[in-house]
Amino acid sequence: MEFFGAEIESSSYSCAFCNSVNDTFVDPSGGEYQQYVEDCQVCCSPNILTASFDHQSGGWYLRAEPE
Repeated sequence: MEFFGAEIESSSYSCAFCNSVNDTFVDPSGGEYQQYVEDCQVCCSPNILTASFDHQSGGWYLRAEPE
Protein backbone atom coordinates (compact mmCIF):
# COMPACT_ATOMS: atom_id res chain seq x y z
CA MET A 1 0.00 0.00 0.00
CA GLU A 2 1.33 3.37 -0.92
CA PHE A 3 0.91 5.08 2.45
CA PHE A 4 3.45 2.76 4.13
CA GLY A 5 6.26 4.66 2.41
CA ALA A 6 4.88 8.04 3.51
CA GLU A 7 6.49 10.23 6.11
CA ILE A 8 5.03 10.83 9.56
CA GLU A 9 1.75 12.75 9.27
CA SER A 10 0.20 15.24 11.67
CA SER A 11 -3.30 14.73 13.01
CA SER A 12 -5.33 15.72 16.05
CA TYR A 13 -7.65 14.19 18.65
CA SER A 14 -9.88 15.37 21.51
CA CYS A 15 -8.73 14.27 24.96
CA ALA A 16 -11.03 11.66 26.49
CA PHE A 17 -10.74 13.43 29.87
CA CYS A 18 -10.79 17.23 29.30
CA ASN A 19 -11.92 17.33 25.64
CA SER A 20 -8.98 19.57 24.64
CA VAL A 21 -7.78 19.23 21.06
CA ASN A 22 -4.26 17.79 20.88
CA ASP A 23 -1.96 17.73 17.87
CA THR A 24 -0.03 14.52 17.35
CA PHE A 25 1.80 12.55 14.67
CA VAL A 26 1.00 9.18 13.11
CA ASP A 27 3.76 7.04 11.64
CA PRO A 28 2.28 5.33 8.56
CA SER A 29 4.98 2.63 8.68
CA GLY A 30 3.14 1.21 11.72
CA GLY A 31 0.29 0.02 9.49
CA GLU A 32 -3.19 1.24 8.70
CA TYR A 33 -4.52 0.36 12.17
CA GLN A 34 -2.55 1.35 15.27
CA GLN A 35 -3.18 1.68 18.98
CA TYR A 36 -0.94 3.48 21.45
CA VAL A 37 -1.05 5.62 24.61
CA GLU A 38 -0.37 9.35 24.55
CA ASP A 39 -0.70 11.86 27.39
CA CYS A 40 -2.91 14.92 26.86
CA GLN A 41 -0.85 18.08 26.31
CA VAL A 42 -3.24 20.04 28.56
CA CYS A 43 -4.32 17.83 31.50
CA CYS A 44 -1.56 15.15 31.21
CA SER A 45 -4.09 12.29 31.39
CA PRO A 46 -3.25 9.14 29.41
CA ASN A 47 -5.37 8.53 26.31
CA ILE A 48 -5.51 5.28 24.39
CA LEU A 49 -5.40 6.42 20.77
CA THR A 50 -6.73 4.26 17.98
CA ALA A 51 -5.48 5.43 14.60
CA SER A 52 -6.94 4.06 11.39
CA PHE A 53 -6.16 5.05 7.84
CA ASP A 54 -9.14 6.10 5.72
CA HIS A 55 -8.39 5.16 2.10
CA GLN A 56 -11.31 7.20 0.80
CA SER A 57 -10.12 10.52 2.29
CA GLY A 58 -6.42 9.61 2.31
CA GLY A 59 -6.07 10.69 5.93
CA TRP A 60 -5.95 9.32 9.46
CA TYR A 61 -8.89 9.01 11.84
CA LEU A 62 -7.97 9.18 15.56
CA ARG A 63 -10.21 8.10 18.44
CA ALA A 64 -9.25 8.67 22.09
CA GLU A 65 -10.41 6.60 25.05
CA PRO A 66 -9.41 6.90 28.72
CA GLU A 67 -6.66 4.52 29.81
